[in-house]
Amino acid sequence: MAKKIQHYDFSRKPMRPSKFWMWLARNFAIRPRLKGRKVTVVKQNMEGIKPPYLLFVTHASMLDFPAMYTAVAPYDANNVVAIDAIRDVGDFLMRRLGCICKRKFVKDLHLIRNMRYCAEHYDTIVCVYPEARYSLDGTTGFLPDSLGKMCKLMNVPAVVLRLYGTFVNAPQWNKDEQYLPIRCELECIATAEEVKALPAEELNRRAHEALQRDDYAYQRAEGLELENPRRADGLHNILYQCPHCGKEFMMYSEGTRLWCASCGKGWQMSTLSELTAEEGETEFSHIPDWMKWERENVRREVREGRYRFEADVTVHTLPNAKRFYDQGKGKFIQTCEGTRILCTAYGEEKDLYWAGTELESVHIEYDYPYRKDKYKKNIFGDCIDISTHDDSFWLHPIGLRDRLTKVSLATEEIYLLAKEKVKERGKKE
Repeated sequence: MAKKIQHYDFSRKPMRPSKFWMWLARNFAIRPRLKGRKVTVVKQNMEGIKPPYLLFVTHASMLDFPAMYTAVAPYDANNVVAIDAIRDVGDFLMRRLGCICKRKFVKDLHLIRNMRYCAEHYDTIVCVYPEARYSLDGTTGFLPDSLGKMCKLMNVPAVVLRLYGTFVNAPQWNKDEQYLPIRCELECIATAEEVKALPAEELNRRAHEALQRDDYAYQRAEGLELENPRRADGLHNILYQCPHCGKEFMMYSEGTRLWCASCGKGWQMSTLSELTAEEGETEFSHIPDWMKWERENVRREVREGRYRFEADVTVHTLPNAKRFYDQGKGKFIQTCEGTRILCTAYGEEKDLYWAGTELESVHIEYDYPYRKDKYKKNIFGDCIDISTHDDSFWLHPIGLRDRLTKVSLATEEIYLLAKEKVKERGKKE
């Protein structure tokens, strides 16, 4: 069976964005997708900056893609896109739109070669989403320390696009899209001359600094009110731990309310996405502050050696951009040392292990795919997506709810701790 499976060929050279297909995309996908939302584009330090250049974009929702194309117009871009998104739209069309396929959180030399090829041969904008997944709480997610090196390898101006409003319009934990304004801030952080002259560490610092944002703070500052009467639906996916009693995975949400089934405490979510306790102290009114507290608790568990997560999972694989393959059931195990998947794939027993230093983060999806009318098969629900170089494993925990956010936070904390240990060993040697 394994011989019959065709794996995606990442060595294929990307195509120049087709003027015909991009015209179709702009008129029948990009503009209609943003209809009803005012889009403002603000440019900083962009005088004289034209393609080719490297573009780092913040990542919050599916609205990021049409917003990016609007911000860089009239130019087109070679867009780095995850293989599952290529699968959703189709490889034929995505290649003609100039997309460069990759797997999330996998170091891929083909990716850099293909990005450089586009800049050198097509003189296009090469667009990357360095967070590699949607923000969970509207703030900047995990950023790799390799952005400066990427700038040096590309050898073109480096530009950042901060998107505000794409998250509050369509947070991943709530699938009811709103129609609020979107702000696109396009900023050159290094000219071609600066990219050549500056060390990678300085370019990395500039990129990290310029990519910081808080969409909830933006929403309040602009007074953008949510009219959705179900605006808190799904909030328990990210706010999984009660700050009143400390219990995990006992949080529920519906309508405008979030509550803990263990101690009974409840909170109301305002039209400006602020939380207020129904009784007693409001521990966190700002949603990212609640998540920051959860991360601190996970960090403590990891550093004290107490963290462990083990679950039976259903396993689907995505070796190519055509379809998912059902691999039955398996086991997912995560400890302070690393992450393991035990399963059978294509008729062979698999024992896949990533040490702490080998997995920077993981991609998670709540209720994937949401548009179930588009998918007659492969309905997973909440998913964890972990990739090797030639395959992606989509895991659905069986009989468990609301565990994904903690797994995501733990993966990043395990990586940071492992990196610190390597650095300490290096100093001793």
